[in-house]
Amino acid sequence: MTTPTETPASSLFSASVWKQRLVFWSGAILVGLFISALTLVSEKAVAEFRQLHHYNPWLVFLICPFGLATVVWMTEGLFSGAERSGVPQVKAALSIHHNLALRSRFVSFRIAVGKVILTNLGLLSGASAGLGGPAIQIGASIMTSLGKAARFPTHYLERGFILAGSAAGFAALFSAPLTGIIFAIEELGHSMEEKIGSLVLTAIIFSGMTAFVVLDHYVFLESSQAVLPKGRSWLAVPLCGVAGGLMGGLFSTILLFSARRLAAISFHQRLLLAMACGLGLAAIGTYASGATFGTGYPMLKRILTDPDSMPLDFPFLKMLATYWTALCGIPAGLFVPSLSVGAGLGADLHTWLPLAPALTMILLTMTAYFSGMLQSPMTSFVLVMEMTDTHELLLPLMAASFIASGTSRLFNPQSLYTALTESYARKLEQDE
Repeated sequence: MTTPTETPASSLFSASVWKQRLVFWSGAILVGLFISALTLVSEKAVAEFRQLHHYNPWLVFLICPFGLATVVWMTEGLFSGAERSGVPQVKAALSIHHNLALRSRFVSFRIAVGKVILTNLGLLSGASAGLGGPAIQIGASIMTSLGKAARFPTHYLERGFILAGSAAGFAALFSAPLTGIIFAIEELGHSMEEKIGSLVLTAIIFSGMTAFVVLDHYVFLESSQAVLPKGRSWLAVPLCGVAGGLMGGLFSTILLFSARRLAAISFHQRLLLAMACGLGLAAIGTYASGATFGTGYPMLKRILTDPDSMPLDFPFLKMLATYWTALCGIPAGLFVPSLSVGAGLGADLHTWLPLAPALTMILLTMTAYFSGMLQSPMTSFVLVMEMTDTHELLLPLMAASFIASGTSRLFNPQSLYTALTESYARKLEQDE
């Protein structure tokens, strides 16, 4: 962290250096607290909706369409820039130089507040929404706002705070600091200078530790020991890799095609689209006895602990529910819903072709589907390994992840978030 003219001793007693450290550290802790609150509130929102659905299943046919339309209306009118996942906005913000006003369209305290409110309203409306993307945009917004208030140089506001906040939000949500570091490099950073990089890494660790203290968990999912016996069982690696990558790539391809076709529709048409998607979510959720509503985390835990209890059609229904949620444009993430879809596909593969133990095939396909959808293979296998504490499966998970990413690229050469980021870049060019 020292410059060529600074010695370690002078850095230790430098007021400017300690200002940098304290702002990054306090920001990381604030992000951890914010994401912990988001997690707790979202769990309550999902529980309330499920209780309402259990009390009167027919009410969801009113709540889902009108609830989603209300969220779209609030997003357009009050919190523009907080729509959808949030990852493309963060990537777009990283590409903006020397224009803090323009960057505030995508990362600001207003966006962070809106993302928390609207994501939970979406969950209260029956959306199949994750918290991963929102956590990333919230983290970037909080850290950037803090850096702006502390009057940091523009260089830090352009990259350092956005990278640190987004990766810290990711790490805090999943209690996965290592994955946060990989995500910052693979999906956002690509390259970080040493001075900023060390602060980013420290912020990720602080944020992950804060979430661990508040939420009292490190391993996000408690799975039993997974093994991959030698011999024939290793055929499950290419099977799960290709199948998961194919389905994940297919999901992202269809979503991108639909988003491009609907990009030019009017505000009133978007409201009607949200209502139509809401009716679809209500119908499919009622058919699935409520399994497709919410983040997908309860079903993910159920599949890992008791895969035989999962209906064979669950992953396809959850995939459709997640597609409809993303299509209507409300603030919603894809990470946890996609992990539950991948887990369900793995359970189905084991039912149809049991080459390896059920839990192992589930974890392999979780990784593969996530990697195929995002084309971020390193983030995918490290996330699943860190979430489930299955380090003994490192090599199989790694292999399945890269096979899935390669499979997805065969028919979808551009990754999901890269394509969505380009749409924001085109809008910026039109506004300039």
